[in-house]
Amino acid sequence: MLATALLGISAGAALALTATPLYEARTQVFVSVRNGVTAADLWQGSSFTQQQIASYTQTVTSPLVLQPVADRLEGTDAAALAEQISASSPADTVLINIAVSDADPARAAEIANLTAQSFATVVGELETPDGSATSPVRVSVVRPAAAPLSPASPSLRLNLVLGFALGTAGGLALAFLRHSLDTRVRDERDVATVTSASVLGAVADHPGLGQRTLTSRDADGAPAEAYRRLRTNLQFARSVAEARTLLVTSALEGEGKSTTAMNLALAIAEAGSRVVLVDADLRRPSLARALTLEGIAGLTTVLVGRARLEDVVQRWGTTLLDVLPSGERPPNPSELLGSDAMRATLRQLALRYDVIIIDSSPLLPVTDAAVLSTLADGTILVAGCDRVHRGQLRAAVSSLAHVDSALLGIVLNRVARQDADPYGYGYGYGYGYGYGYVHGASTEVADLGRHRGSRGSRRGSRAPRPPRGAPAGPAAAVPTARTRAVGR
Repeated sequence: MLATALLGISAGAALALTATPLYEARTQVFVSVRNGVTAADLWQGSSFTQQQIASYTQTVTSPLVLQPVADRLEGTDAAALAEQISASSPADTVLINIAVSDADPARAAEIANLTAQSFATVVGELETPDGSATSPVRVSVVRPAAAPLSPASPSLRLNLVLGFALGTAGGLALAFLRHSLDTRVRDERDVATVTSASVLGAVADHPGLGQRTLTSRDADGAPAEAYRRLRTNLQFARSVAEARTLLVTSALEGEGKSTTAMNLALAIAEAGSRVVLVDADLRRPSLARALTLEGIAGLTTVLVGRARLEDVVQRWGTTLLDVLPSGERPPNPSELLGSDAMRATLRQLALRYDVIIIDSSPLLPVTDAAVLSTLADGTILVAGCDRVHRGQLRAAVSSLAHVDSALLGIVLNRVARQDADPYGYGYGYGYGYGYGYVHGASTEVADLGRHRGSRGSRRGSRAPRPPRGAPAGPAAAVPTARTRAVGR
């Protein structure tokens, strides 16, 4: 709005400085009746004149009046003069004001005086009765025109005021149109127009976030706090005893679901729970590369019966977090994720871990996430601010409702910093699925930890063995993590 106001002021100033100055000369005539010696005669004459004054005013710009003026001037005609001349009469008077605008002040005064003289002559001719030599109506010039000293237009001050007013109005109109036509999700109010599900957390957007993530060394850092708050809010949104398997998904690709899944799993593990992070995004797996783990064998290897869980689950650093990569990409992801083998795998994981976090494909491009949501105890829907539109978020919520999935809440990702929780910290994350829902390239969060997880097996709830060179015992800290962009 400020930009449009400044634009309006600039346009007004430019118009005032480039427009040709026009000068306005004014003359005034008095219309009266000659006859009458008594008061009654004078009253009747005055009433007659007031009744006729409107007609006289219209006569000023008629060709009958202006043609004699044009004949005395050079380079003009009656029609052109009519564009320069205006006439008006104050209410309840017999006065007529004649105004003339021209680029030459002397010419403007000349035209005004000639018009007044011609008008007086024409009125006299029109009002003279047949057989009479004189007209009962007399027109007298009471204020002859003089050459004006300053132009009447353009007015720099008026143009600036009008430019500011029009620019401000235009800015308000544009803001209203943008608000009405732009349906992108930006804050909790936009979410509230789509669903009654609660907002579990808001992760703020911030430059340079790709180099930071949740660590126990940075216990008071904003990145860690944003996901710890999400972890805390989840405790109020679900019964821990009933909802141990959590699915993390989004409406579209590139909204930050994988980043949310990774950091939420780390936050829960930091609190002392045994957590397994499952990469069930079989079409565009990212967790193995993000956590620098071996991704050739994983979930798909177990589902087709070529490996056991303990052979492919990997420990990440010295945390209580284990990771089950996706494995090789199958030709039938939806059928594999909805199979009895997947149900059996989740049951085995539930016996070994306190919490299972599943990262899945987006809801709208494919059906994988909807299928998985029926196997999970609850679903967390990540909404990327300025990325997903309200209609797309509504479609994602509806997709979960159609399969009777329990939607635990919404996580807003990349929220504008002024709208986010003061402790929130955002992540720019995403990767291209290429399913046609959103055009444009995006970046993927990768290399979340420099420390590679153990590739050995994990049986039951056996305590993790620290990697070579890492400090032993409970004092070992969660490895510092970072992110890097990979591809488009």
